[in-house]
Amino acid sequence: MNDSLRRFSINQMTVKQLSLPELVDGCLELGVPGVGLWREPVRQYGVAAAAELVRDAGLAVTTLCRGGFLTAIDPGERASALDDNRAAVEEAATLGTDTLVLVSGGLPAGSKDLHGARERIADALAVLGPYAAEHGVRLAIEPLHPMFASDRCVVSTLTQALDLAERFPAEQVGVTVDTYHIWWDDQAPAQIARAGAQGRIHTFQLADWTTPLPEGVLNGRGQLGDGSVDMREWKGYVEAAGYTGPIEVELFNEALWVRDGREVLAETARRFVEHAG
Repeated sequence: MNDSLRRFSINQMTVKQLSLPELVDGCLELGVPGVGLWREPVRQYGVAAAAELVRDAGLAVTTLCRGGFLTAIDPGERASALDDNRAAVEEAATLGTDTLVLVSGGLPAGSKDLHGARERIADALAVLGPYAAEHGVRLAIEPLHPMFASDRCVVSTLTQALDLAERFPAEQVGVTVDTYHIWWDDQAPAQIARAGAQGRIHTFQLADWTTPLPEGVLNGRGQLGDGSVDMREWKGYVEAAGYTGPIEVELFNEALWVRDGREVLAETARRFVEHAG
């Protein structure tokens, strides 16, 4: 293994144009030791088959994305969300990862009650945390940039994520530290230290912030080194907090997706070494 890539993990969405076998082959060719997988393409390939593929290749599955969307008010919708998250926990366990990333969900249609939405997340975690622990899986609440609060994630800061996570044991619920979503927050370094002291940094993800954002904003994550985020600074914060695990690069970027996936994978590995190695 290339020692400079020892902690590098490529999130499947960064090179979503690659099939799972192509992604595995590319990782083996470059010496990339880990992959973060997404439920939709894994399910399409077959969960058990995907688990066998990565296991036989010797790759670590660093995370599974994603569970969550736990803010519904309607009882039927809430029950369906819990069922889906239980399935996600089982898929993570089958794939051999101990971390399921949660995107908590936005405001239900017609609602303006952020506090109520966050409390419904806590109610769901009280059910899902023990279930995940039974399967050897930890739930990692990911705060998303505030621009996503209405439609995707009412948890916008590490402070909010930890306030939720701390209601539960650390082996059940922790947080995702993603540079794209928190780089702007001057409270985030202290919250990383808070999370580390409790053993709640369950995964660390990198993406850069570039402007202007694309229409729809979701697919605006920049390649490492192209934007405003000091990757080594944030790596320093999580390491000072005791985190020594994989570092996953997760980029939603239309310009990257139309390129040759193997080239993007190789470029991302180079950028990781240059900006975060």
